Amino acid sequence: MPIINRIAGLADDMAGWRRHLHAYPELEFDCHETARFVADRLREFGVDQLHEGIATSGLIAVINGRGEGPSIGLRADMDALPMDETGAPDWASTVPGRMHACGHDGHTTMLLGAAKYLSETRNFAGRAVLIFQPAEEMGGGGAAMVREGVMDRFELREVYALHNLPDAPEGHFLTTPGPIMAAVDDFRITLTGRGGHAAYPQDTLDPIPPLLTLAQTLPALRAHEVDPRADLVVAVTQVQAGSAHNVTPETAFLAGTVRSFDPQVRDFAEKRIRELAGGIAAAHGVALEVDYMRDYPSTHNHPDQTGFAAGVAAEIVGEAAVQCDMQPSMGAEDFAYMLEARPGAYLFLGQGPGPMCHHPAYDFNDRIAPIGASFFARLVERALPLE
Repeated sequence: MPIINRIAGLADDMAGWRRHLHAYPELEFDCHETARFVADRLREFGVDQLHEGIATSGLIAVINGRGEGPSIGLRADMDALPMDETGAPDWASTVPGRMHACGHDGHTTMLLGAAKYLSETRNFAGRAVLIFQPAEEMGGGGAAMVREGVMDRFELREVYALHNLPDAPEGHFLTTPGPIMAAVDDFRITLTGRGGHAAYPQDTLDPIPPLLTLAQTLPALRAHEVDPRADLVVAVTQVQAGSAHNVTPETAFLAGTVRSFDPQVRDFAEKRIRELAGGIAAAHGVALEVDYMRDYPSTHNHPDQTGFAAGVAAEIVGEAAVQCDMQPSMGAEDFAYMLEARPGAYLFLGQGPGPMCHHPAYDFNDRIAPIGASFFARLVERALPLE
């Protein structure tokens, strides 16, 4: 694979950076030590501008090319997940209850590798704007950076991002125009009856029967009320009620997630969940509270930029290793907010067999870091060519 030679020579350095970040994971917006490590490397590389403290702990580096031109944004996420690591690499998490289970340590490393190369060569006309973002997993750091004016402040024309993909062939790129990741909403439905002794049901109003009816009814929305060609997931993931075998509880609740791509389907799902919950609660005579929280929107790739990025990927790994019609994922990604603000594309980079993201034994494959860094660097050079 024609990885950029200079970046291939950084493979050991990149593995060292990545494993350091893996050992010291941070959560949500509290990525200050991670950002400090990244900032130290960027200063060593000689970037032209370094802006810190964006969206609490995010940072942006600007590298000027050899001529005037527009600005291209490249984004990497930095945060980890609140879970324990069960794998035992030498660089395993040193922080109980935290681990880089989604490969954001690798994403940050790939963008650092590109930063070092671009700072040394500057074979482009314009500006490479490198976005190191906190709080992708929880909190919407991408939205926070957009709200803080990153797109306008740095005059970004386009924006791109990569995510590793376990079980996809190592070094293969996968993407698609249009929706590639789903919108995500969460719901919590609380039913309140009248508690009491389970031996005297005439004196109680049990919230459990309507709770069970709801738990069975809501997932059926996908099968019975939505066009089968429309993608929708309604999953009940929590059902809780009661504390003793002889006590009818006062309250019961269920919670879950909704995933979709089409805004109309998203609106329909919320409407029907509220209607069904209201009808079932009324039929059983219990009080109802529905909390419906809209989270990340669907991640939509722009067709022209997706085709361009796929062409750049083919330069790195060959056309046979680039898939441009991947099945969209029902997972969610807050890069969606950046793609709402600017044209761009989101791609996956296969890392070979192994545990999936969010698994306690997951680890990023360091062999793909030079591939991703080469992609980022070549993308800048192709998008902003010197005359």
